[in-house]
Parts: sequence; C-alpha cells; structure tokens
Amino acid sequence: MTKVIVVGNGMVGYKFCEKLRSRSTDIKIVVYGEEPRPAYDRVHLSSYFSGSSADDLLMAPISWYADNNIELHVGELVTEIERDKKEIRTHTGRRDTYDYLVLATGSSAFVPNVEGVERNGVFVYRTIEDLNQIASYAKKVKRGAVMGGGLLGLEAAKALLDLGLETHVVEFAPRLMPRQIDDVGSEILSGKLAQLGIKIHTGKNTKRIAGNGKLEGLTFTDDTHLDIEILVISAGIRPRDELAKASNLEVHPRGGILVNSFLKTTDQSIYAIGEAASCNNMIYGLVAPGYDMADSVARQITGDFSKQFTGFDMSTKLKLIGVDVASFGDPFGDTQPSIPIAFKDHRKGTYKRINISEDGKYLLGGILIGDAAQYNLLHQMVINKMPLPANPETLILGDGSKSADSADGVKGLPDTAQLCSCENVSKGEVIRQIRECEGKTLGDIKKATKACTGCGGCTPLVNDVIKLTLESMGHKVKKTVCEHFDYSRQELFDIIKVKGIKTYEDLLDGHGKGDGCEICKPAVASLMASIWNEPILEQDTIQDTNDRYLANIQRGGTYSVVPRIAGGEITPSKLIAIGRIAQKYNLYTKITGGQRIDMFGARVEQLPEIWEELIAEGFESGHAYGKALRTIKSCVGSTWCRYGVQDSVSFAIFIEERYKGLRAPHKLKGAVSGCIRECAEAQSKDFGVIATEKGWNLYVCGNGGARPQHAKLLVSDIDTETCIKYIDRFLMFYIKTADPLTRTATWLNKMEGGLDYLFDVVVNDSLGIGEELEEDMKKLIANYHCEWKKVVDDPALRSKFRHFVNSEEPDPTLEFVDMRGQRSPIDWNKK
Repeated sequence: MTKVIVVGNGMVGYKFCEKLRSRSTDIKIVVYGEEPRPAYDRVHLSSYFSGSSADDLLMAPISWYADNNIELHVGELVTEIERDKKEIRTHTGRRDTYDYLVLATGSSAFVPNVEGVERNGVFVYRTIEDLNQIASYAKKVKRGAVMGGGLLGLEAAKALLDLGLETHVVEFAPRLMPRQIDDVGSEILSGKLAQLGIKIHTGKNTKRIAGNGKLEGLTFTDDTHLDIEILVISAGIRPRDELAKASNLEVHPRGGILVNSFLKTTDQSIYAIGEAASCNNMIYGLVAPGYDMADSVARQITGDFSKQFTGFDMSTKLKLIGVDVASFGDPFGDTQPSIPIAFKDHRKGTYKRINISEDGKYLLGGILIGDAAQYNLLHQMVINKMPLPANPETLILGDGSKSADSADGVKGLPDTAQLCSCENVSKGEVIRQIRECEGKTLGDIKKATKACTGCGGCTPLVNDVIKLTLESMGHKVKKTVCEHFDYSRQELFDIIKVKGIKTYEDLLDGHGKGDGCEICKPAVASLMASIWNEPILEQDTIQDTNDRYLANIQRGGTYSVVPRIAGGEITPSKLIAIGRIAQKYNLYTKITGGQRIDMFGARVEQLPEIWEELIAEGFESGHAYGKALRTIKSCVGSTWCRYGVQDSVSFAIFIEERYKGLRAPHKLKGAVSGCIRECAEAQSKDFGVIATEKGWNLYVCGNGGARPQHAKLLVSDIDTETCIKYIDRFLMFYIKTADPLTRTATWLNKMEGGLDYLFDVVVNDSLGIGEELEEDMKKLIANYHCEWKKVVDDPALRSKFRHFVNSEEPDPTLEFVDMRGQRSPIDWNKK
C-alpha cells in the first residue's frame, strides 16, 4: 500500500487529504499537525470574537479522519526529514516512513524588526491560541492598534472592535490594502471604516514600540506618537520553510519551498503546497490556489498527471468588517495599456472601477468597494475574455433595465467558466449535475460538487445557473409558498390586502387548492397579522404552538413568560413585581442579552394567571414567541455615560413602544447606541441607530445568531423625525417584500441592487411608495393591542389554555430538579 505523509494540518493540508481520499481508498494517509486541534478555518478567524467557538471553525470534526481511515497526530511537530531513508522524525522522537511526503506547513506571521517588539501586549494574529491570548489581554486595556492595513490586518481590526476596544490601524504604505485597491478605493474604504469607529493611519513607519516592560504606545519615524495598550501585528506572512531548509531542499531566496509546475520539490518524492510553496517565484497567500495545488498533487499520486499548477488568478471578494471589497483581473490597469472607467459616491461609500482594453473590446480588471454585487460576473468576463457591451460603463452603473436574459450575463458565460474557484467547479459541471444527475437545488449542487462550500462567494452565480438551466429544461421556477398556493409570499400579501381577506379559509377557497399544510398555514397567519394587526389568536388553528399559546414552549413541555421591558429600562417596583410573581409560580428567572427578564417553567394553564398579575403591575406581552419586534436594546447614553452624545434610552423606548407587536416575515431586533463606542451593539440588529454629534446614523439588515452579519449604514447624521420616517419605510418594505422566515440580512443579500436599491426606495422614494409605507405603518401602530390582555379579558380564549381538552388537570409528566437554587426541567435523556 502506498503511504503518504502530510506535514501540516491547516486548510490546505486538510483539503489535500479530502481530495486524495476521494480519489483512492487504497492509499495510507498519515497527517502530522503541530497545533493542538485538527484543521480549522483561518479565513473566518475573526468570527471567533463574535460568537463562533473553536469547534465551529473546524474544517471537519476529528471523527472525520477516523471515518476516512486517515491517521491524524495533533500537537506533534515534524523536526527532521531523512530523505535517503524516506523517513520523518517528530519532536516526540517518533519516526515514520513514507512513499510520498507532502509539505503543507503553511506560513507564520511576519514580525518586523522593530525596537520593543518583545514587550508585553504585542501579539500576532494567526492561530486560535493567538486569539485566546489577545482576548485575555484585551480585558485589561481600552486602546489597541493593528500594524498592517492589508486583508489580515483589517480582519484583526475587526477582532479588536468586537472586543470593545478603541481601534487604530497603522499601515506603512500610503493606502489601505495596497496590493488590491488604488488610492481612491482606499479613501472610500477608510471612510467606511471610520464610520465604524476605526481610526486609520497610513504612511506610518513604526520606529519603536514604546513602554517599560509592557506596551505603552508606538513612535513613528516622523516623530509622532500613538498611545495604545495592545498591538496586533499583521504585516504579512513568511512561508514555513525551515523544515525544508534543514533537509537541504531548495528554497527561494525570499522564502518558500521551490517547486515546479507539478508542485514537486528538488526531491521527486516530496511535494510542497499552499503558502509554504514558491511556484513561479510567487507565494500564493489565498486559500483557493492552495486548494488547487492540493488537487493537482492528489491527482498525481493517483496516476493522473493531466493537471499542472501554472499560476492562479488572485482576484478576490470579501467582506471586511461588513464592507464589500473586491479586486479582479488587473485592478490597477498597469499590466497592459488600458482605459479606466470609474464611479465614486462618497455619500453611500461606494467606488467602482473597471479597466477596459484600448480597443474597447475586453474587460481587463477592476476594483469594487462598498458594493461588490457585480463581482462574479465581471470576474468571469475577465477570465473568459467575454466581449464588452457597447457601453461598458453600464457594467457598473446599470442601464435602467432589469432583464436577466442578456447575453452579457450568466447566459453568456461559456461552459468552461469556473464558477467556484475554491473547488474548481465549472458552469458546465453545474449544468451536467442538473441535466444528467437530476440536481434541482443549491443543496443538491453543493453535495455533488462541493461548490459554494468554501468562501461562499460563488453562491449567487451558481444559483443563477441553476435557475436558467431549469428554465431551459421547461421547469417552472417560481418561489411559491407551497403546493396549495401558486403564489409567492409577496403576491399573497397583495391579494390579502387588496381583497380585504381576513381568514385562512377565505384565502384558500378563493386563491388556493386542497386543505393546506404546515408550511402555508403559519405563513398565511403571519401575513394576516402583518397586514391587519388583529388578535393573533383569531388564527389559532393555523398557528404553530408558540403563537397559539403566546409563549415559547421550552424543554420539558413548560412555557416561558417574557414581558416587555422597553429599552431595558425598569423601575424598582416593577423589578420587585417580577420577583414576587416568579417566586409565587416557582419560575426560573434569567436576565437575557436583549435586556429583558425571562421566566421559565410555567404550565400552560398557569399562563393567563401569570399574565393577569403582570398586566396589573403595568407589564404587557414582549412578543418573544412571535415573528415580531422583540426588543430595542440600548446603552445608558448621554443621561449617565460620559461618552454619550444623545439620549439613547429615551429614543430606544420610543422606538420599542412605536413598533411593539409589529408582525413580520421573521423576528425583528433593534438597538440604539449613544455614541460610536456602540455598547448597545446596534450594528448586529435588523435596524440599529447610533448617535452622532449631529443626530443619528441608521444601520439596517444586520443579525447575530448562527450566521452573523454586520448591519449596513443606510444614512448618516439625520434628525429624530427623519430617522423614524426611514425606519417606518424600511420595516414596511421588508414586511411587504420578504420571503417567509427570511431575516432582513438575507432579504438584503438576495435583493437585486442590494443596499443601493434599498437606499433609493427608502430615502429617495424611487418607487413613489414612501407615503403609502408610512400610512400602512400608522394603521398597524393604531391597531396595536396586548395579546396577553386579550386572553385575560376573554373567558372563551382563556378556556383554551389547558393541557387536556376534557380536563382541568395539569400535565402529570412534568418533572424538575434543583439547579443553583432554582428549578429546571429534568434531563429528558436521563429521564
């Protein structure tokens, strides 16, 4: 049996194992990684500071290696290669032999030789261990900086921002991301980052890291000084080629293991891939070329020599601290004669530049800042030498047409066009999966080809190919709610509103078929609530459990009770009332991240009794159970905080009182921060407001949860009245147009035209529906009612709150255990 040893278990080393095992089950694979855990996703490392755990970042669980018959050794550093014996030795003294050796040792952080670099408080940004050290040290400080304004540096800046630090970025070059974007792009990007509270210092050469034992600041060669308490160095990478050097393999003078187009080193049995390899005098610092190298070597070891690595397109698209940044082809137009076409909008923070050939026939490259929606198509036009339209500027400015059938679009791409660079999946392969293998969904294509499973940037393009191919085969591609309604949610919204339909039965009889299902019933109930804002229990037969009982069912079969605490502000008397009621009904209580107090463990028949007591104390439903407005979080603002510039608490309470009970396609959360320190985390909400000296900045379409996304700045420095007007329009436009169970972030991601289009609708009133949206909101606000009070005051509704239809007896299966002085449901598994 052929034996392959892989040195290094990073992303590229993992991908090599995956590729090799998919091609052969007869090869013995042994992996040595010096880190204490299996391969993890370094591309999304900053998400570690915004909720992701180390396990969340794993490329695959450790069980994957055993399941695929791969022998994995973590925490074991290979220190020596005896090439004549084809043997390696590790720091533990272990020896192992190979037929082929693959060096995937990656890179380390480049640390410049600056005086004081050894001081406490100076870190690099490379591994999870680095991040743990940064997080621990950050608890003791308030001001931090990142040395390096490239891709990794800006990711590190996001990490410091997430840790709540005043954040600075120091870059030696005269602009940010000097290898990817030009001066104008850097200016726009700097402005966007400044809005987030990051201070940018370009053209700065650090002379000394000042301090007495621990870091106190940076001194630059122009004799200026920056006071900081923590420094993260992210000034580039250095290939890990020390093992190759010690084994007398040839390395490049500037670093990197020299390889040929087959990724072979000067020893024919040893390959090098990823950031450790120097091919064509270049180190490829992105993950996609590393994956391509891994695929090439896996092919060769299994006897397929058809694929050489001759270079890689280094075009890239990413979201830096919530800001779209992309460069493709020749971004600067300096590799051949070209003509630039550029568009800049300081107000929206967008910059788009394309470089076309002198004869006007072809696109050569470009830069996109703030809005990279056109990246996939523009990138494909470059690599496939697709002809330009008669007016090339329409590629970035648009031509006023929304046609999707233009030959300049997805249809015009050749079948050889590479849609997914991470997994090297072509348009032709996606089409083949649909036509020959009956793939019909994005999930089908992901499973068959692994497209969209890497960085995810190709997902819109792959979706477009799926849609067009299915349509070409005669399949009807339409987002209907379900088989019982041949309409989308948006169409049903209009039908219900225009025809005044108020019951599910009337809608089904007039516009549907069959008896309905668990998909359309809750969707229609949500639509009725969003349009009419009438008691949700009037639709109780088509609701799920949470809406039917106006409470979230919890583990063990009990329910939670969550009263509204607008803006997080509560009087001592109300606090005492909650304590008294929770104690009376023996409810588990917890303060939540949404600045509310949740009470758990109520039996269904107890709910009306608890609500009645809460209402008597001045509380009302917090709608924690519904697809509705949940909370408006706030900091203490200018009332108490010495940094606050506006009264965030009062504004948060006003907003929450205004929109309470508002039903939507999905839950809604908001926040108001009193200054740019952002203690209320407004940029992680569906809509967030941040105070400025001149008024308010309004952010939209963010969310936390499993797939966190920063909200985007819609408009700056507006007064309170204007802010409310735009929130009215934004929320009603979302309610009218989003698909069922779609958060605002996903809604915006799928919206044609993205943030620019949303800005035009909400701010510029481009559709002429601004007043209509505001009027619709007024009607919903005027029709607000506390759903709990409806039940408390209505004996017929109240009688529905029982566990057994024919008995007043409570659920006899409920069991609890003591946990830190409160009761909690017994573990079902133990039970």
